[in-house]
Amino acid sequence: MLHAIVMAGGSGTRFWPASRAALPKQLLPLAGDKTLLEDTVARLAGLVPSERMMVVTSERLLPAVRGQLPQLPERAIVGEPCKRDTAPCVGLAALLVARHDPEATMAVMPSDHVIAPADTFREAILQAAALVEESPGRLVTFGIKPTYPAESFGYIEAGDQLAQPLGAARACRVSRFKEKPPASVAREYLAAGNFLWNAGIFVWKAATILESLAVRQPECLERLRRIVAAWETPDRDTVFGREFAAIRGISIDYAVLEHAGDVVVIEAPFAWDDLGGWSAVARQRGVDSEGNTVVGRHLGIESVRTIVHTDADHLVVTMGLEDMLVVHTPDATLVAARTHEEAVRRVVAELEKRGWTGYL
Repeated sequence: MLHAIVMAGGSGTRFWPASRAALPKQLLPLAGDKTLLEDTVARLAGLVPSERMMVVTSERLLPAVRGQLPQLPERAIVGEPCKRDTAPCVGLAALLVARHDPEATMAVMPSDHVIAPADTFREAILQAAALVEESPGRLVTFGIKPTYPAESFGYIEAGDQLAQPLGAARACRVSRFKEKPPASVAREYLAAGNFLWNAGIFVWKAATILESLAVRQPECLERLRRIVAAWETPDRDTVFGREFAAIRGISIDYAVLEHAGDVVVIEAPFAWDDLGGWSAVARQRGVDSEGNTVVGRHLGIESVRTIVHTDADHLVVTMGLEDMLVVHTPDATLVAARTHEEAVRRVVAELEKRGWTGYL
């Protein structure tokens, strides 16, 4: 059966000060009325029932995540005691799913992407699942056709196209995965025409990914097995905390996909945005006649191409601003040139250095 695993443990530092440790970007309504996490789970409706959904998040976010997803049973929301990247997250989910469904197929996805239309996304996941059923040892990933030479995404080099893609979307063998490139290399990838952005969405058999981890990350998998062995016992929290903290953090791409033989990439037939920074809010919410994007109450006088994010009951007034970013929260305000958007994460690093943890 098909199971959906949503990874919801990110920090979203580029959305500071709206995104904080206790309420990171996936728990915020950045692209619309619902939070990114709520939208992600809603997108799965009709694809898998709630009893075959799992959300893996941070232990500290459990109350907030459960509050946003009351339709999911409590056992479906798992809180990691510390951050250890995506390979341990995926391995833990695979072990938990395989306990009751050894033949399970897993669709694994982040919680902070904007994807539309939802029905096209569901059809693409079913296509990926069919490719896995055809060859159970296969790993399927999704790639996004690049629209500009992005330096902030990993890339997938697509090889030969499958003769039988088992669905409407184009599917190819993966030649290789590439790291986030410098601008000059990104331009080469764009010009080549056979490189895709790595969307971080995967479909595979739980048994297959566990076999791969056993080969590539045996110590990680052994510690995960100890955690799952104690899952229904009074020692669960103690074992979980001890064993998970001892795991070396590594992404599933580095741990498995870059070394696997049968990897297929589906060129995503849906629109995709990973909301990497505040300009993504402008893309999703649109702009007014002056090129401004406003969330909240704002009075703009001779202000253009500016993003303003505030509360409905707090007025922000801008005068003579061009290409600026203004984000107001009850205890912190960010004012920055939009050209410095990628550097917002440096604010978080500086706050940590100064010990101003109340603003993190």
